[in-house]
Amino acid sequence: MSLQMGLLLLGVLLLVAMAGYYAWLARKSRPRQAEPTGPRILEQEAGRIEPHLNEFPLAGDTTAGPVPEKKPGLDALIDAIAPIALETPVSGEAVLAALPATRRVGSKLFSIEGLNTATQRWEPPLAGQSYSQLQAGVQLANRSGALNDIEFSEFAMKTQGFCDAINGAPDLPAMRSEVNRARELDQFASGHDAQLVLLVQARRVAWSPSYIQQTAARHGFVMGSLAGRLVIPAATAGLPPVVSLSFDALAALADDPTQSALRQITLGLDVAQVDRSEKPFERMRAVADALARDMDGVVTDDQGAALSPDAMTVIAAELEQLYDILEQHELAAGSPLARRLFS
Repeated sequence: MSLQMGLLLLGVLLLVAMAGYYAWLARKSRPRQAEPTGPRILEQEAGRIEPHLNEFPLAGDTTAGPVPEKKPGLDALIDAIAPIALETPVSGEAVLAALPATRRVGSKLFSIEGLNTATQRWEPPLAGQSYSQLQAGVQLANRSGALNDIEFSEFAMKTQGFCDAINGAPDLPAMRSEVNRARELDQFASGHDAQLVLLVQARRVAWSPSYIQQTAARHGFVMGSLAGRLVIPAATAGLPPVVSLSFDALAALADDPTQSALRQITLGLDVAQVDRSEKPFERMRAVADALARDMDGVVTDDQGAALSPDAMTVIAAELEQLYDILEQHELAAGSPLARRLFS
């Protein structure tokens, strides 16, 4: 009888030990969760929304608060421009009424500007103003490619239709010349477009979305405009973010995000969109190292290979060369023209 009791007791102890072991495994494999104070950290930044990359604020002193948003004017460097002669000045209301329904020619931006009779400055047409001259323009290239023959023909027709409505006479540039310029610009842009990606991958324990958000918030990230996206804002309000952080959007939108187990986050830098003075790669590198330290992760390239300090130094040196080339071509990173061309 004592032997049977001993075996029974041993069996019970074995079951208890196994239950404890599996409970330990479950706790260990459960993704890391945010601390209770996490939501309050994020709520403080709830009003900060990531700007769109196609918004182009007016450059100026950033120390006096947010800079008013204003799209940059047409520029012969990246636009095909058609001057429009007028017999008499036209009102802003008349110009606005004559604008085409869409401001696109294919994938390119179509714009109308007027020379304000009072300020003698070119500007997008505004109600209550008068314009002595007008001009139409179409962007020569963007990340969708170069302006082609069909798009130029559409630009010409759209410009002529606008001129017919305001009794203007357009002076359209030669199609072949502008299409050739577009190809040259597109070739340059394609060879000098850099979008850097760093990954932070979990070494052991996975992360929940709230844990990622809370940890990222401690390092300057705020909620972006899309699920699973956070950003480090630029110093000037309205400009593209300095660095972005993204993870699986489906996990962020899950009914119970605490059960989502993520093992990777992506840090991104769109080089041409961010001003050199922001030191974007230096900040991207620093925040990647900080997140990896805090989250028990490792920094890798987009193929999953660990990046050494020497490799990071090489990337930084190559970026400095790229910044110099862009500035030499009057397309400095973060400038309105660069943001339009590389969009």
